Amino acid sequence: MSLLTKYPSIKRQLLVPSLQEIADLLNQNLNRYFAECNAAVVDCPNLRQAPFHLANEGLCGNPMVADIGGVRYLSPLPRLDKQPYNFTELGELMGFKNALVIGAACAPFHVTGVNCELIPNLAFKKDENECLTIANETHAAKIDERGECELFKLDSVECCLLGNVFVCEGKPGKVLKINAKKRIGNENFTESIRNIIREKYGENIISLGGVFLIKQGTAKLHIMPDFSTTPLNTEEQVNEWLKFFSMKAPLICLSVFHSYDDNLELRMEHTHCFSTHGAGGHYHYDITPDEIEYEAYFNVAETLYRVDAPKSG
Repeated sequence: MSLLTKYPSIKRQLLVPSLQEIADLLNQNLNRYFAECNAAVVDCPNLRQAPFHLANEGLCGNPMVADIGGVRYLSPLPRLDKQPYNFTELGELMGFKNALVIGAACAPFHVTGVNCELIPNLAFKKDENECLTIANETHAAKIDERGECELFKLDSVECCLLGNVFVCEGKPGKVLKINAKKRIGNENFTESIRNIIREKYGENIISLGGVFLIKQGTAKLHIMPDFSTTPLNTEEQVNEWLKFFSMKAPLICLSVFHSYDDNLELRMEHTHCFSTHGAGGHYHYDITPDEIEYEAYFNVAETLYRVDAPKSG
């Protein structure tokens, strides 16, 4: 079976504003949302090192995003018959021999034994003999028997049902750095950035991916419990099913977001967090606006792959 048959996909070339253009745009507008903020084009730090702990050093080299599956495979009831998605195969479908894959997804429940949050963070390399080498810093966050968060390393290259990942060659290079402190708007960090970009570029898809740190403050995160056996038909029912937590900095957040959908049924923003102190899950927003401090490193995707979208109707 070909990869395109296994993973039916739409490929879309994106509008790619320069990093400097986006930095200038944010410097003009992000102060609507944060009392202290700055955006600049910088050399990407070595993201393998603390405090980032990524599987490769940079966010450059053919940057792309993939929106995989969809929420409709998770609810009202989960499609447990769906095949898992393999990140190395998806990377190959997208044209990569060497890639960093980071983002947010549903964990491979056939591996973990339970539904939970996946924080994909892996780098792979195929040599001339098609031998595959993988550096895997992926984590998952599940609800333990006490009803608390359990964050753990997961040596898997798969996700299930849905995922949103930023994929690149993992090279050093120029990236967009954003610092923001003391939130004064109602939107979360990524939504603030999305709003500003959407206002400028309208019905053009601008997609960003990368990592941001929550350096100070507390954030509201959720972790999915095991799959619901009763249909989740409303947002209220979904929120009653999810388990919410207040988790303290420092948090390492892997994020993908888009400015516009264009009838692709994109997950417009998806961010999962992990840490070195046992906290992790799906980021919603910070709950300590006076204390919060963000530091982000993003790149702009050139290409979008919409993989195995739920069928209409």
